[in-house]
Amino acid sequence: MKKTLLALAVTGLVAGCSTPPEAPEQAKLESTDQKVSYGMGLVLGERMSNDLPNLQMDQFLEGIQHGHAGDEEAKRMSREEIQQALMAYQQQLQDEQTKQTEELANKNLEAGKTFLAENANREGVETTESGLQYEVLEKGEGEKPAETDTVKVHYTGELLSGEVFDSSRERGEPVTFALNQVIPGWTEGLQLMSEGARYKLYIPSDLAYGPGGNRAIGPNETLVFDVELLDVNPETGE
Repeated sequence: MKKTLLALAVTGLVAGCSTPPEAPEQAKLESTDQKVSYGMGLVLGERMSNDLPNLQMDQFLEGIQHGHAGDEEAKRMSREEIQQALMAYQQQLQDEQTKQTEELANKNLEAGKTFLAENANREGVETTESGLQYEVLEKGEGEKPAETDTVKVHYTGELLSGEVFDSSRERGEPVTFALNQVIPGWTEGLQLMSEGARYKLYIPSDLAYGPGGNRAIGPNETLVFDVELLDVNPETGE
């Protein structure tokens, strides 16, 4: 245990340092024992500032003193009670995270509804029965894909904020995929297009990633895609 703490202190394997409050009188660290002791406390404090932001310093220091002294009678909690407290704390964190996610999901859902309601009134924007909205940027003259077809496309995906979360154009390489293996908004929207067409798709959250989100996409996000249909059922190796 001593070697583990020493290694932690020496190597500083803790991210997110925070500046400790300055003591009224700071005695100079003279001996190696003092320096190592302070160093371990500093590193552990930095770690606790991230892992346990509501750390109660008085009880924390008391626990260190009792544990270091090895006085069983002085200890105020058993190992079992400590484990129960840690589990309760973890549950508290999960509950807070769930609450924050639900609040964000509701906020995004309302923002999406407001945006789509206003966007539906713009000239050139069409709304399908499912709620998908699309805008024709360039018409195509090739064939239209069916749900079971494979398509080759270039696209740019944005959040309502205008942030680009994905773009084949930025990568410089079009994407090929089966049309029935993507989000419903894509499956429906691409079937409206002909080869060579370029559409803007405004996809409600229930036709996108819903309350679960996906990577850079938050819960219940409405998405905007600028999609160009390059080819329907492209030949292998093309």
